[in-house]
Amino acid sequence: MDLKEIQTLIKFISESGVDEVDIEKKDFKISIRKAAPVVQAAPQQVVQATIPAPAPAAAQPVAKASEPAAPAPVAEDKLITINSPMIGTFYRASSPDKPSFVNVGDEVKAGSVVCIVEAMKLFNEIESEVSGKIVKILVDNATPVEYDQPLFLVEPN
Repeated sequence: MDLKEIQTLIKFISESGVDEVDIEKKDFKISIRKAAPVVQAAPQQVVQATIPAPAPAAAQPVAKASEPAAPAPVAEDKLITINSPMIGTFYRASSPDKPSFVNVGDEVKAGSVVCIVEAMKLFNEIESEVSGKIVKILVDNATPVEYDQPLFLVEPN
């Protein structure tokens, strides 16, 4: 692919509704994506206010030994995201009458299928890159997803 063809492709993307194009030939691969629009916030007026000091907290009752302790929340910085490798439509199952590939609390292994992303009538199985437990599903079934959009949060093993 020569420079003129690349420039034509860039012009096509900028003038059309397409956000991304990937072309792969025998010994050549190119990915062109539209940049996200930059949004600048308008300057805001600063207002200072005096806030009264909070009243001292009342003593909290101590938990009895017989009460079960709440499970410790997972530290957000320890979680790993599984992102969409492409633009398309997110599906949690291979068909409407089949069970979901994964649910919250399920254990996944690296290489196991977690969902499908349909792109241009092709159903692409998305595999986990890590082993761990699914903590949160970030996308609703049958909704559009963008390239690199987070799909799942995984607590690694």
